[in-house]
Amino acid sequence: MKILVVGDVPSKSLWDFYDESKLKGIDLILSSGDLPAEYLSFLVTFASCPVLYVHGNHDSKYEKTPPEGCICIDDTIYEYQGVRILGLGGSMRYNSGIHQYTEREMRQRVLRLFFKIWKKNGFDILLTHAPAQGIHDQEDLPHRGFAIFRDLMKRYEPRYMVHGHVHMNYGYNIPRESRYHNTTVVNAYEKYVIEIEA
Repeated sequence: MKILVVGDVPSKSLWDFYDESKLKGIDLILSSGDLPAEYLSFLVTFASCPVLYVHGNHDSKYEKTPPEGCICIDDTIYEYQGVRILGLGGSMRYNSGIHQYTEREMRQRVLRLFFKIWKKNGFDILLTHAPAQGIHDQEDLPHRGFAIFRDLMKRYEPRYMVHGHVHMNYGYNIPRESRYHNTTVVNAYEKYVIEIEA
């Protein structure tokens, strides 16, 4: 299965200079958050596959105008053609904005998902907005990762963790991919394609 992951910044290649061949062969699109609702609606209109998303810390506008035709998978496991995707959007809490969580609050969200994870016998992709602590994250509070994401990868060994939030153009020399135990961690900034067996 070929999966297009997107996050944080709309791809000009896809949006401004769209060509139908650019989405050819894509089986699923995952958004890690902080993208305009109209951009995701555009993608789902022209792709012949679902667009799944989690909320970024700047997605408060989704409350009034969510991406049309797309599926929010925050706090649930969505299964598509045998691939199980666990969604946990939001960033570390740094002000009073929506879709921000303390480490404790994120752990409580995960705890509430325990039965769903058990029922699905784990998950194949962890889709988040924020990175995991110590993996692609930064020292400042807004861009700090969650330790619970590392715990999830250790315990369930998903094939991929896909996150956004830390822009690759910040100048931090952030890698696109890293390995953590048996999981490939991918920064979805702008666009990237991953493959997984269904």
